[in-house]
Amino acid sequence: SKAMGCRFRNQLPGSFKLSSDTEFRFLTLDDVETKGKTAFVRVDINCPLDPSTNRILDDTRIKMTRQTLESLREAKVVLGSHQGRPGDEDFTSLEAHAKLLQKYVPQQVKFVEDTIGPEARNQIKNLKVGEILVLDNLRLCSEETISGTPELLAKTVMVQRLSKLLDVFVNDAFATAHRAQASIVGLPQVVQAVAGKLMAKELEALKKAYYAPQRPSVYIIGGAKAEDKLPIIENILTTSRADKILVGGVVANVFLRATGVDFGEVENRRLEKSPALMDKARVILSKYRDKLLLPKDLAVLQDGKRFDVPIKQGTRGDPVRDIGKETSLGYANIIKQSKTAVSSGPLGVFEEKGFELGSKTALEAMAEQGGFTVVGGGHMGSYASMLGIDKRLSHVSTAGGAMLAFLAGETLPGIKALVDAARRQRAA
Repeated sequence: SKAMGCRFRNQLPGSFKLSSDTEFRFLTLDDVETKGKTAFVRVDINCPLDPSTNRILDDTRIKMTRQTLESLREAKVVLGSHQGRPGDEDFTSLEAHAKLLQKYVPQQVKFVEDTIGPEARNQIKNLKVGEILVLDNLRLCSEETISGTPELLAKTVMVQRLSKLLDVFVNDAFATAHRAQASIVGLPQVVQAVAGKLMAKELEALKKAYYAPQRPSVYIIGGAKAEDKLPIIENILTTSRADKILVGGVVANVFLRATGVDFGEVENRRLEKSPALMDKARVILSKYRDKLLLPKDLAVLQDGKRFDVPIKQGTRGDPVRDIGKETSLGYANIIKQSKTAVSSGPLGVFEEKGFELGSKTALEAMAEQGGFTVVGGGHMGSYASMLGIDKRLSHVSTAGGAMLAFLAGETLPGIKALVDAARRQRAA
């Protein structure tokens, strides 16, 4: 058999360890014949959008699918992805994504305004070699928004309908590898499954930060998904992978509220909506307050302009859009003194004019740092590209939560699904 997966230090070809007792071995595109076959490629082309127009601000994630898709030129390709979550402002169709994809691949790209319905299935059946069919946002199908075991998700209507039309499943969505969803872990149960080129490249690049991070090691964690980030922050601190964690975005607001900072009645209620999340924040603060740095000031939107307010003052109900200037400078100094810096999630709403300071300052500090630097998350990685800083960093990952989970030593459901599929195939 050809080499499987990625090469990691002192291990078998195609294997890597997230912990001392977990070895992962999976198949790649080099291990299967795809000529003339129908391949479902799960990618993550979730892009930052302009809040007012839904226009794609940066297409880096779309561009990074190119290597895998070019290797499937002699196959019939069905492309599946998502954009945002139901109920969020950036939850939208993938039609614009499909049009941008055509710029980067030699195949003809088609789009269908459907996911698993009759129109989508008919177009999959009629696909020709050298064509790519982009399905609409997979999260339009409610089964893609639930989490579960691979065995349970393999029984979903989504998997049952799609699998009958497919020959091979290619997971190239490292950014979604921490999700246990139908298109990530369900399909590999019933269709031959392999890793794509980008998936393998991501894992290879991140091994340095995982195996032997140079000290001091600093993590900069922001974004809106506090429910995802807090358990990972706790894991990173418990395993001593970071000497300091600097927080921004909603993640910081949750911690700040847990300390009693007043965000105004409405925002206080929203931040406290999940008692379990608040409890988690308090536990982390009680154990690791010396390693977890919270903002000293915040930038709020007031009368259409940016105003920086000290934490003690509270925000008086004004919407928080960024970390403050004092915090930005303080974080930058810590980043510059580090030897390993890992960033995931923006520290503010950088898409809004006047509120890019926190994220921009952190990225610029990483570019000046001179050690090992990794930026993850579609939005922060895209912003690094927009600023022209990406080339000065060690690695820009397409993943945010998945990257942090990997570096924290957690098992990623998407990768485990590939490993289990390879094990079943070897045993057959």
